[in-house]
Amino acid sequence: MFLSVFDMFKVGVGPSSSHTMGPMVAAARFLDSMRASPFEFHGLRGSLHGSLAFTGVGHATDRATILGLAGFMPDTYDHEKAEAAFEAIRDTHTVTPEGLPTLVFNPKDDLAFDFGPNLPGHANGMILMATDKQGDVILRETYYSIGGGFVMTEAELAAGRNTDEGDPVPYPFKSAVEMLEMAETSGKSIADMKRANEAARGGAENMRTGIARIWQVMNDCIERGLEQDGTLPGGLNVRRRAKGIHDALLSERGTNLNAPHKINDWISVYAMAVNEENAAGGQVVTAPTNGAAGVVPAVIKYYLDHVPGASEAQVEDFMLTASAIGGLVKFNASISGAEAGCQAEVGSAAAMGAAGLAAVMGGTPEQIENAAEIALEHHLGMTCDPVKGLVQVPCIERNGLGAIKAVSAASLALRGDGTHLVPLDACIETMRQTGADMSEKYKETSLGGLAVNVPNC
Repeated sequence: MFLSVFDMFKVGVGPSSSHTMGPMVAAARFLDSMRASPFEFHGLRGSLHGSLAFTGVGHATDRATILGLAGFMPDTYDHEKAEAAFEAIRDTHTVTPEGLPTLVFNPKDDLAFDFGPNLPGHANGMILMATDKQGDVILRETYYSIGGGFVMTEAELAAGRNTDEGDPVPYPFKSAVEMLEMAETSGKSIADMKRANEAARGGAENMRTGIARIWQVMNDCIERGLEQDGTLPGGLNVRRRAKGIHDALLSERGTNLNAPHKINDWISVYAMAVNEENAAGGQVVTAPTNGAAGVVPAVIKYYLDHVPGASEAQVEDFMLTASAIGGLVKFNASISGAEAGCQAEVGSAAAMGAAGLAAVMGGTPEQIENAAEIALEHHLGMTCDPVKGLVQVPCIERNGLGAIKAVSAASLALRGDGTHLVPLDACIETMRQTGADMSEKYKETSLGGLAVNVPNC
């Protein structure tokens, strides 16, 4: 099994990887299918199903689909160009993607929210259609946004959602047990095994430059979030808090107000800065999702700015280790809130952050696996119940607490020798089972929990 570090960490746009980035990617894939087709197209239609319908407006799913059909992609997203294009589409009721003729598309009439049962493959389903001059559908595809910006067609999902058909890699572990066995046999760290796998697929230099860019985007996102204030969009009137907290923390340095427990505030504020940027529709990195995008960069920032002897040269090892753990969770369970609740998002992110921190702090493979298990175990059962369908409450603060748990989990694991009662594989399987048993109203539909017990205005 191989999932690249660049599958787990993808540059994109907020507020949601599964509800914003995924639909945009699906729309781009549909345009590619149209370009490869011999038919002459005249118009477009689409429908959003399951969680994409229930929380689609709050997650900007409709907007992402519309812009995707106009040719925009998450990794090259330009906010000003997107704003102009969106207004033009609403005025002209047409889109003109590159390589295709001008197509009739009125978002109000041609993109439907279907609040009926989920499509059979996944809670995040969407159907895109292209029509001829008579309005008859001549091309149709069903897509599933399965979390973290990953998108699969109906056929791909049926063929095996975790199929890996690329070139072989030297360390193809698909469980934590296999990962630890390969580490012991090879004498390599988890990061080194992951590095060898990445080099086999994409080349060592591409890996290095790619990871450096990922961290740069993460860090830039933190810095932007620490500088911005005001109210987040969406109607809840949630005020940005990261800047105020950060300013206060800076002013308290060197005073008797600088209590030791305030390190938790530093960790939280880094994560909150990212998720406030995400909520505002800014550029973020899935880690492994947008809803959980603040945890991993907050732990890295904590390591670099607050741990004596920390080195930015170790960020590569951090990310490689974190992506190895994230890959295990995705392969064996889920990173999708719509499929398994927030345990699959912030829980997975905390496990990744804990593993990465344990690695750069000198942990053995066994201690790293233990750190990931501790972090994930204490997120089991966490629901996804965003108020008004927005990735704001409880999501922003939840990332801060997830980052704190990640640091604590790494610290606890490093205090031991790696032996522990609950294996990471068992914890991941428990998360999968818990997600399967969880009521749909607690899985990113905003039909239960805080979403119905907190006023939406």
